[in-house]
Amino acid sequence: MNARPPESSPPSFDEMRRILRALPGPDQEAVTRVVEREGQLTKPAGALGRLEQIAEWLAGWQGRAEPRVERPRVAVFAGTHGVAARGVSAYPPEVTGQMVQNFLKGGAAINQLAQAIDADLRIYELDLDHPTADFTRGPAMSETRAANAMAYGMMAAEPGIDVLCLGEMGIANTTTAATLCAALFGGSGADWAGPGTGVRGPALERKIAVIDEALAFHRPLIEQRDPLALLAAVGGEEFAAIAGAVLAARMGRIPVLLDGYACTAAAAVLFALDRRALAHCLVAHRSAEPGHARLLEAIGHKPLLDLDMRLGEASAAALAVPLLKAAAACHNGMATFADAGVSRRAPG
Repeated sequence: MNARPPESSPPSFDEMRRILRALPGPDQEAVTRVVEREGQLTKPAGALGRLEQIAEWLAGWQGRAEPRVERPRVAVFAGTHGVAARGVSAYPPEVTGQMVQNFLKGGAAINQLAQAIDADLRIYELDLDHPTADFTRGPAMSETRAANAMAYGMMAAEPGIDVLCLGEMGIANTTTAATLCAALFGGSGADWAGPGTGVRGPALERKIAVIDEALAFHRPLIEQRDPLALLAAVGGEEFAAIAGAVLAARMGRIPVLLDGYACTAAAAVLFALDRRALAHCLVAHRSAEPGHARLLEAIGHKPLLDLDMRLGEASAAALAVPLLKAAAACHNGMATFADAGVSRRAPG
């Protein structure tokens, strides 16, 4: 699949901002009913920890007091980056397209994980034959290209899905993530860069220098504090598509699992626009990329898992789906004290 504008008027950042101003909140009635039932289940209050919180979160965003995770979708967005030509990755740029073919043939980690959790796996190719521009010398994308990619990403949030797992593939996208995070939240290349696909020593120093070069070039724009403009300037098409998918999921009341560093950085563009924008999202894991921990602190999200992973391609998002299934199963299936004839805790 290649990104292309819809048949109606072309998408724009103004349209994305309009959508953001109309974000729905959670279904509070569903949340209240879950909380009430939670207090009657055969366990001490709070004994299931975050599983209880997940059940409430699912109910609120699915709009039903009996949350379920029966139709998960895994969406992997692939994009190519002009900055890859600067030698910031351990792998050559053509690996992006090669990995897309691997996804389509079923040979990647995410194929196995999606099969293991019985998820619908979709691979969304952006315009792989035309990389974004090298953002150390100019904007990575025009507004039109970035907004078009956002609109393309929105197609992943189809009705009937009960959780959307988001991930990405794109050589040099940890360089893009680090640059975007520094532009959004401040700091230097050294603050946000990590090994990515495995760069160390002089190669990592070069990656940091490239990020700092981009930050210096775009300093006037950074000072304007327009997150969507920064997405176009130093982002990538798959980043824009993920942001679009997150936005569409919110409008469709679909809970979202964000994968790792690059995926969270894409979603953070929306957070920078509106701190409520990621309330329907959970971050699946803390990536081994050092910048991810810093980013999680910036957006105020606690990850579900911490497995020293840094693969991308929605791998950790898929791994977190069983936690959501477990939370829903416990909430819906456990007996209440009254049903089971179990004595409740004595008062005092």
